[in-house]
Amino acid sequence: MKRIAIAAAAMVVVMTAAQAMAVSAGKTVEWPTSMGKVTFKGDDHAGKGLKCNECHTKIFKMKKGSAQMKMADINAGKYCGECHNGKKAFKPAGNCAKCHKK
Repeated sequence: MKRIAIAAAAMVVVMTAAQAMAVSAGKTVEWPTSMGKVTFKGDDHAGKGLKCNECHTKIFKMKKGSAQMKMADINAGKYCGECHNGKKAFKPAGNCAKCHKK
C-alpha cells in the first residue's frame, strides 16, 4: 500500500518548462524550449519495460525546481543522457528532431 501511495505521488509532480516530469504510461507531458516543443511520452518508456523509479529519484529528484536541464548536461550523460547515450537509447546529439518539434 505504501508503494502505491509513493507511486501515485510521483505521478502528480509537475515541473516547469525546463524541468522533467514523471509521466505514467498512457500520459504525455509537453514543454516549450527554444528549439521547439518537447513531448515526453510515458508509453514510449513504459513500453520498453522501464519503471518510474528507475529514473525517479535516482536521476530526477522529486522536488519541483530541482532539475534545470540543459542540452550540454544531457549530452554529457546527465538527466536523459544517462540512458540516451547511444548505447542504451538513441543519443540526442545530432538527433534534435526526435525530441524537439517545431
